Amino acid sequence: MNDSPAPSTPEPPVCPHATPHEAAPAAPAPELFTWEFASDPYPAYAWLREHRPVHRTALPSGVEAWLVTRYGDARQALADARLSKNPANHAESPHAKGKTGIPGERKAELMTHLLNIDPPDHTRLRRLVSKAFTPRRVAEFAPRVQELTDRLIDGFIEEGKADLIHDFAFPLPIYAICDLLGVPREDQDDFRDWAGMMIRHGGGPRGGVARSVKKMRGYLAELIHRKRENPGDDLISGLIRASDHGEHLTENEAAAMAFILLFAGFETTVNLIGNGTYALLRHRERRAELQASLDAGESALLATGLEELLRFDGPVEMATWRYATEPLTLGGEEIAAGDPVLVVLAAADRDPERFTDPDTLDLARSDNQHLGYGHGIHYCLGAPLARLEGQTALATLLRRLPDLRLAEEPTDLRWRGGLIMRGLRTLPVEFEPGNRSGKSDALSTL
Repeated sequence: MNDSPAPSTPEPPVCPHATPHEAAPAAPAPELFTWEFASDPYPAYAWLREHRPVHRTALPSGVEAWLVTRYGDARQALADARLSKNPANHAESPHAKGKTGIPGERKAELMTHLLNIDPPDHTRLRRLVSKAFTPRRVAEFAPRVQELTDRLIDGFIEEGKADLIHDFAFPLPIYAICDLLGVPREDQDDFRDWAGMMIRHGGGPRGGVARSVKKMRGYLAELIHRKRENPGDDLISGLIRASDHGEHLTENEAAAMAFILLFAGFETTVNLIGNGTYALLRHRERRAELQASLDAGESALLATGLEELLRFDGPVEMATWRYATEPLTLGGEEIAAGDPVLVVLAAADRDPERFTDPDTLDLARSDNQHLGYGHGIHYCLGAPLARLEGQTALATLLRRLPDLRLAEEPTDLRWRGGLIMRGLRTLPVEFEPGNRSGKSDALSTL
């Protein structure tokens, strides 16, 4: 979820070619948003970085938006207060109405969340929810994440095969974020069903996403009422207590906050685990390095490796929508007030002007100020939890399934359609059948 104060790190060098681009090249621009593009968008993004770094294009929905592909321009755009997160600033045409943001959120009155608002409301709401993602709170949650990880692996380890998306990467963050929010265990499978419909990106029945959002909205409203009468030590109860003590959090804001934490907090982690595991299976030498490091009880390569997997093929392809509140110049292009702007994180994080050998997976990369979790005031609020889940998932998979391998050719795998997220539909794997007795705290010795 791209939202939170960016960590204190040295400013990277300014991208030397983030200047007005030269005359349009003779070669035609690559075709975007096809199935072939979804499988490997990086060659097209390289072309755009070189020739049209800030590129206006028609999206599959029909909405026209600017794509920002160079690191320097991307970092500037992510922190530019003139690029608002509020959809009210979109000068949308009638045919584009309602085609930005998360499907169904407008009708379900779930718009007032961190991804759709600017300061001062953003500052107020962020302050309330940030307490749930402190390093101490996340560290306290680590045993539960490990328990969930082992339980999910127990569910398929005796079979010798699994779909790591459906059986592992998808349920792990769903159950984790439900626990954090305070959703009772007996209701969490309903959330899993609703969330599954929401991330199909057009692969389900017509109107299925909107119906799932509506059901989730109704459930959250009911849960907020129950938590007010019987609060617990969870995030929703904390939001209610803050509201009751004068923080002025409306019921719609509380429901919208819970909704976006669930939506953004689980799909990004699904893709982080899925994309990361896939990259390791495709790069056997890197996987062997990481496995050897874990076997030696070391943690450094796991930490830098996760950051490299975020940079190399991260879970968020484009940052969520921004809208120009006034005319501005970006990468040599004149952006009009009301124009939508999409920062292409996947392109920026492969910019050779910022990263040495950007198309190479280097798990020990040290200078890695990637934009996978955003930048500025909308830096991902849940990044500490996502990192914990990602490290726990990868370490446990490599320890308990040391001979893990792809069960299909990479060319047979399909990526989910969609604009913002990047993730596989399935990840079929094989391994020697094991037993449940092999589980333990994978990170306890690191």
